[in-house]
Amino acid sequence: MIRVFEKATAAPGAASEKLILPFDFRQRSRFTATLENGQPVAVSLPRGTQLRDGDLLRAETDTLIKVQAALEAVSTAYAQTSTELARACFHLGNRHTRVQIGPSWVRYLQDHVLDEMVLAFGLAIVHEQSPFEPESGAYAAGHVAHHEH
Repeated sequence: MIRVFEKATAAPGAASEKLILPFDFRQRSRFTATLENGQPVAVSLPRGTQLRDGDLLRAETDTLIKVQAALEAVSTAYAQTSTELARACFHLGNRHTRVQIGPSWVRYLQDHVLDEMVLAFGLAIVHEQSPFEPESGAYAAGHVAHHEH
């Protein structure tokens, strides 16, 4: 089994292996999976590490592995106005739903209850298979605003 303990910073073209993962796995620090070539891999990264599409991992053998976001069942909700989009994003966020936001759309993992809510706000929904790259969150990059009181 190939073991991975760190992310790499080498050029993306240098990866010789590919690891296709759904979002659920890309937000974990420790998991086992299978490379595209069928080899098993054990990933053990520092706690809190989140993998994004295109990230590189370095195996203990120095093999570079490119992470690819898997196609997942998602709902993409299209808004006609920025107010519709903002309202939908607010209510999805209020339910602690991970979302990916585009210029006139919001995407989340398929859920019929969320679909009904978003439809009620006037958005059109398309169910599709697509990579899911949600927003990482206000504090994910380690930048916390410090305010003087």
